[in-house]
Amino acid sequence: MKRIHLISNPRNLSTALMYAFAQRSDTQVVDEPFYGYYLTQRPDVNHPGGEEILANMRTNAQAVLDDIVFGNYDRPVLFIKNMAHHLVDLDYRFAIQLTNLFFIRNPKQLISSIAQKIQTPTMEDIGSYRQYKMYQFLQNLGISSVVLDSGELLKDPPGVLQKLCAALDIPFEKPMLSWEPKPLPEDGIWARYWYRNVHQSTGFSQQPTSDRPLPSQLEELYQTALPFYNKLYENSIQA
Repeated sequence: MKRIHLISNPRNLSTALMYAFAQRSDTQVVDEPFYGYYLTQRPDVNHPGGEEILANMRTNAQAVLDDIVFGNYDRPVLFIKNMAHHLVDLDYRFAIQLTNLFFIRNPKQLISSIAQKIQTPTMEDIGSYRQYKMYQFLQNLGISSVVLDSGELLKDPPGVLQKLCAALDIPFEKPMLSWEPKPLPEDGIWARYWYRNVHQSTGFSQQPTSDRPLPSQLEELYQTALPFYNKLYENSIQA
């Protein structure tokens, strides 16, 4: 079984990418299985629906790995959507057994977007450094990973998705390019707080808010995150 492990920044197109993979004939998708675990590790973080998430999800990281990440599924491809910042304090060795896909976004756009939800986000909140460290960890073991940039994906969704499928060693399926404007059964219970745009979408498209300015007080965070993004972008699929 091929287990595709997405490691994404928040405020990226990760949900849309999950919807694209859900259209495949051979793929089962899983939405952010470490969200509950993350909330137990970061009690200082106030997330919409946090109590409901904790009440309905596994919060033990090993149980998530055993039962979900490495669980049994009926389809030959599993697509696991994970947020980089949810992987706090995890041993990255679990990723050795997975096909890892790092989904990155320009930190200027990323930080400007997340600042709409978190007034003073940190490097831990945006996930860029954790992505880089995890990528390097795998590289140092001789394990190659796939890197996808959301900006490149938006330039040419059909072309980039075909290149992505080739890099993941799975056949491209045209239904990945569009979906019905409605929720997925696999959506996490937090979807009503975060997924409004994707529930109204039918495919990949540039959001008008993508060009919002970077708040001046977050310039330092941007400058710190930029080198980590650039190092991953150098190895990303290009449109």
